[in-house]
Amino acid sequence: MVAELILVRHGQSLANVAFTAANAEGLLEAAVSGRDAEVPLTETGEEQAAAVGKWLAALPEEHRPEAVITSPYLRARETWRIAAASSGLDLPAPRTDDRLVDRLMGELELLTHAAVAARYPDEAARRAEAGEFEYVPPGGESFADIAIRLKSFLDDLHTDHAGQRVIVVAHDAVVLMMRAVIEQLSWDEVLEVEREAGNVRNASITRFDGGSGELTLDRYNVIDHLPPT
Repeated sequence: MVAELILVRHGQSLANVAFTAANAEGLLEAAVSGRDAEVPLTETGEEQAAAVGKWLAALPEEHRPEAVITSPYLRARETWRIAAASSGLDLPAPRTDDRLVDRLMGELELLTHAAVAARYPDEAARRAEAGEFEYVPPGGESFADIAIRLKSFLDDLHTDHAGQRVIVVAHDAVVLMMRAVIEQLSWDEVLEVEREAGNVRNASITRFDGGSGELTLDRYNVIDHLPPT
């Protein structure tokens, strides 16, 4: 069992801004292109990452991470790179793990709501029939699939980093489904988490304590280390 698991969502990305604006206006295209894995941070996202670094710098030495694992996506890797540099600390070199990627949307990757409705008119009915937990976008994965890969990740994490303090930098779906896996939440309970705490916020911190021999939630989706917006 790891001694501590800290989950950090990446800082604000270009896609976070572009798709919010495009979906609000019902546009077919968003102001972002390329692969989801290569979407960069915005200037705000970089500032958020630096704030994570300042938070790390303020931790007592005995509470600093001993292992760092990130999603291979650019926005997660850059969040850690900036955070580590901002901290001024001699932190562990990060490694990436493919099991920490964002939800794979397949053919729907980087499509606006309007574009999905226009190009895949039957998809809304498929989604409603399957239910949100089991719905698989064409060529993508469901939340149930994410839970399976995160269970595998956690099993290996406890073996490889037993007794260590670990920080993971990844995505909103990963943070949310980590709670589901660790706390053995039903999908209805996952939805209740979202109703109570809102969406997982950019550069938010979630912490699990392993001191009791099992991971226990200490804080979730906290952003009080970030500068006011």
